Amino acid sequence: MHLAYPAVLAVLLFCVGLYGVLARRNAILVLMSVELMLNAVNLNLVAFDVWLRDALHAGQALTLFTIAIAAAEIGIGLAIVLAVYRNRGTSAVDDLRDTAERPGDDPGDGPGPGDGPGTGGATADEPARTGASASRTAAAAQQASASQKAEATA
Repeated sequence: MHLAYPAVLAVLLFCVGLYGVLARRNAILVLMSVELMLNAVNLNLVAFDVWLRDALHAGQALTLFTIAIAAAEIGIGLAIVLAVYRNRGTSAVDDLRDTAERPGDDPGDGPGPGDGPGTGGATADEPARTGASASRTAAAAQQASASQKAEATA
């Protein structure tokens, strides 16, 4: 068997997968494109193993490990995408980038140990808030305490 045929096919598969990763906006399609790229690598491993006539068939053994890792990766990836879809209502990659933490946000604004009344954290009478509502609550508490300090000094 001539090595050029599977090598060219692997390059074409890899390029189609790379295009899918760069051009698609749906997270599931991006995961499928990554799997296509991994399959192109597997095709290269098997083709070179056959071409070199390796007695140990190391390329084929490595391909089996790669397939197992790819199966685990797609399982975890789909679980993450489904969890994000349930929470956000979309699996579009651009929308997920928009919901990421803003540069001005302080990760310490949410409820945590030692937070009490007036600090923006949860109290015994008030349930703990998560996400954007916790940030808004913390920002409102900081503004209120700043205005109280300004009134006290005036």
